[in-house]
Amino acid sequence: MDYIIDLENFGFKYKSQAEANLKNINLKVKKGEKILIAGPSGSGKSTLAKAINGQIPNTFSGSMLGKIIVNCKRVDQATIFDLSLAVGTVLQDTDGQFVGLSVGEDIAFSLENDNVSREKMLDEVRAWAERLNILNLLDKKPRDLSGGQKQVVAIAGVLVSDVPILLLDEPLASLDPRAGRDVMKLVKGLCEDLGYTLLVIEHRLEEALLLEPDRIILMDEGEIIFDSEPKDLLRTDLLRKVGIRNPLYLDALAYGGVDLEKFPDLSSLDKLSLAREDLEKIERRVGQIKPTKRSESKEVILDVKNMSFSYEGRKVLDNISFNLKKGELVSVVGPNGAGKSTLAKLLCGFLRPDEGEIWIGDIESKTLSIKEIAEKIGFVLQNPNSMLSKTMIYDEVALGLRLRGEDEKVIRKKVEEVLDICGLRAYKSWPISALSYGQRRRVSIAAILVLDPELIILDEPTAGQDFYHYSQMMEFIENLRDTLQISILMISHDMHLIQEYTERSLVVVDGKILRDISPAELFSDKTLLEKAHLAETSLYKLGERLPQTSAKDFIEKFIAYERGQRIEK
Repeated sequence: MDYIIDLENFGFKYKSQAEANLKNINLKVKKGEKILIAGPSGSGKSTLAKAINGQIPNTFSGSMLGKIIVNCKRVDQATIFDLSLAVGTVLQDTDGQFVGLSVGEDIAFSLENDNVSREKMLDEVRAWAERLNILNLLDKKPRDLSGGQKQVVAIAGVLVSDVPILLLDEPLASLDPRAGRDVMKLVKGLCEDLGYTLLVIEHRLEEALLLEPDRIILMDEGEIIFDSEPKDLLRTDLLRKVGIRNPLYLDALAYGGVDLEKFPDLSSLDKLSLAREDLEKIERRVGQIKPTKRSESKEVILDVKNMSFSYEGRKVLDNISFNLKKGELVSVVGPNGAGKSTLAKLLCGFLRPDEGEIWIGDIESKTLSIKEIAEKIGFVLQNPNSMLSKTMIYDEVALGLRLRGEDEKVIRKKVEEVLDICGLRAYKSWPISALSYGQRRRVSIAAILVLDPELIILDEPTAGQDFYHYSQMMEFIENLRDTLQISILMISHDMHLIQEYTERSLVVVDGKILRDISPAELFSDKTLLEKAHLAETSLYKLGERLPQTSAKDFIEKFIAYERGQRIEK
């Protein structure tokens, strides 16, 4: 049988590294297959993608072993241009692949290179923009888009080329849940209707299963440790062992004592015919859980009053008011482009409000410089590459402390402590250029955490992070919050993160705060979820099936159990 992708005993080591990044990779992909590639940060997923699309060895030099053939071409004998005609790649860092001055120009770029007539090119661009629901973005500049909008535009730029292989690196990382699910279903339909071969690298397994992939490739430490159907993987403990989260409904069923062996396919809750006795088992077990609540501080450290902001004549935020108390952990949720990132920039002083006030403690922020605000508020940007300026990891994390004039012994102790918590101690002597996108995100967070701010704003902190590392990081942040009473404001689309770690959710839609609500209430309100472009979680769907317990109570109690399990470990 001919394979569209064929790797035999393939290995690769970057020139700057002492150890191989990929080892003994044997992978055969048939035309039209949908493949999900999963694994923890640093497991080799992105390196494998670079080998398939020709960036290795054409852009990234190093030592190669074995053989790799893509669309009948040996990668080591083909140019990156030749391979670009076979593999369309959507990078995790979408800023790195935009070339047009407008969204329309960017989508049309490959068509222009192929000398497609202007009339046909306009029709193609418009057709794909309409299919992906981005017609209203065609005249905008890519740099002015939200992270999620950039991701969809990048996907359009690949799809318009009609290449046989689509390679998507963390496509869900910057998308709100509803948009992410829509993209997964869209790409799935395209592959099934048009015969594309699809490779998706993704941490968010539960959402990625909407692709209904033919196979899951699970990687760890540069090797493939599993290659088979999703239903087979979900019966093992491999995901937990490597730090990838199981679908939460499976954890809930297992906790309730439901026999999972009787179900032929575990890849979706909708495929499980649960008997009443199964639901009653779950209900009894969950009823025994007693969630504990933190004592709340009354000290307000951030108070936003009637704040509005416009950009190029368009009101982005309209009459926003909320406060944040000392030691609170609050999430900001809403659709891509709703104004969440703009809100963060206003709080940090990067932008200034047109109307209203921002009080940091008892000081109005308009009287403070950006530097003075930065002493109190640390902002971790969505794109880590926008924050990193040093060559080496250790120097990047130490930079802020050195600028403050701290003693080198103190710096070393603090930096190593934070690197350890963020899962980066083993990499402290590495160059940043050798890291995956997820690892770079951890470096950017470490560089802020080491400075001990009073308030940390995290913009999509879990994008590109595997479950193990984001759990470890969030528990570290919680510990900081509890020990030093640091407050945390998180902009996130990660529904599990919102449920598990935040006490309140500010729901931002069309530049306004619709609700200030607890996560359990948010995820049991269908109307609000729809407006916020969130999606019903599998826990909510399972909770709805329970005979007596409300979905809200079930979510609240089971999440308390899940968190308690991790803390004990």
